[in-house]
Amino acid sequence: MDTICAVSTPHGMGGIAVIRVSGDQALTIVGQRWQGLALHKLKSHTAHLGRIVDSHGEMLDEVVLTVFRAPNSFTGEDVVEISCHGSMWIQQQLVTTLIDAGCRAATGGEFTQRAFANGRLDLSQAEAIADVIASQSRASHHVAMNQMRGAFSRKLSALRAQLLQFVSLIELELDFSEEDVTFADRERLEKLATGIKDVIDSLAQSYRAGNAIKNGLPVAIIGPTNAGKSTLLNALLGDDRALVSDIKGTTRDVIEDTIVIDGTLLRFIDTAGIRQSTDAIEAMGIERSFKKMDEARIVLWMIDATAPIAELESFFLHVKEHCADKAVLAVINKVDVAPAQAIVNRVKALAPTVTIVEISAREGMGVDKLKSEIIAAAALPQVNDENAVIVTNSRHYNALVRAGEAIDRTLQGLSSGLSGDLVSQDIRECMHYLGEITGEISTDDILGEIFSHFCIGK
Repeated sequence: MDTICAVSTPHGMGGIAVIRVSGDQALTIVGQRWQGLALHKLKSHTAHLGRIVDSHGEMLDEVVLTVFRAPNSFTGEDVVEISCHGSMWIQQQLVTTLIDAGCRAATGGEFTQRAFANGRLDLSQAEAIADVIASQSRASHHVAMNQMRGAFSRKLSALRAQLLQFVSLIELELDFSEEDVTFADRERLEKLATGIKDVIDSLAQSYRAGNAIKNGLPVAIIGPTNAGKSTLLNALLGDDRALVSDIKGTTRDVIEDTIVIDGTLLRFIDTAGIRQSTDAIEAMGIERSFKKMDEARIVLWMIDATAPIAELESFFLHVKEHCADKAVLAVINKVDVAPAQAIVNRVKALAPTVTIVEISAREGMGVDKLKSEIIAAAALPQVNDENAVIVTNSRHYNALVRAGEAIDRTLQGLSSGLSGDLVSQDIRECMHYLGEITGEISTDDILGEIFSHFCIGK
């Protein structure tokens, strides 16, 4: 297999940069450009100061070189990491001189793909590395770290082991079908299959929360025109992200931005003010507002404390069907200039279960209280437990859904007295989909798709 190299630190100039080299010839190739202690004598996991020179013997940089010997490296191969000064020119020249000496430029994710191929980690752990790099909040970091450490893999391995025991008993009966010997207690098998189904369903159901943790919990800010939606978005973000104007209908398209609150990534969506409009562009914005409302997990219903109560009632009746399955917070704005008690009473009468928060988005009054209520409404699972498993990857979710369908068919077959060979087929299909997640069953197309999204150098 080729020896590969790439810059593993982010593109651009910085204090230092790291060039990673991996492959059977890593020590030999780097040794051609290294001036320092003899590489073949260096122990694994040691760092050494020296120089890297070009093909003409001219020094490119003074570097720190770290050696990781196979199989105890990230890729399972001999690995050399060269820490150099962060000049873009130096990085380019170091990679060029390594390629001239016999390396090949690594493709996206190729180091991690080699780690997978060499059994250093399974496919779900490899994908978790990309999630760790991309994590934007404490919660998403915890979930990715748990998966990278193998919590998800261990759970799937336990399921596959149970399924293997399950199918072995049934297929053993098939071998002795002429003797009419029974090895598998159908009642016990149904109980085992039910337990497996419960675990698979639980993992699949965690995807909704996991997707929110990874990509940001969608929070839609809705309300009539001029209720203060854009002002609230700016107050939440601490930045003038949205245009604010006293002219009604200023926000004509959806504006989105993210913020981390108490370790949770939230994706706030400022929608166009919802009203009857003959303006074609504004009408399109309002249509998008309804679409984003349907996608949201939490809805902030903005109410203008200075507006007539009749307007509040009309708006609520217009949008309530879109909020039926959401956590809704009624945010009464402009309480610094108008009393809110009459509106509070009317909101309680219209929607008794809605949480009410009084704020002044312009003055920042009540915004911290609103943030706390949003986190409470999010009701995301705790992720501090190292063994907690929350699915965040759509590929994993789709495989779990198919595995769940297969185990459902298994249960139906057991209860209806279906022949053992057909039940066995459904069990093996369930094992197949679980194996797809960890890479025990994979194709070059799947691997190519997964690792193509990794950055070069990882």
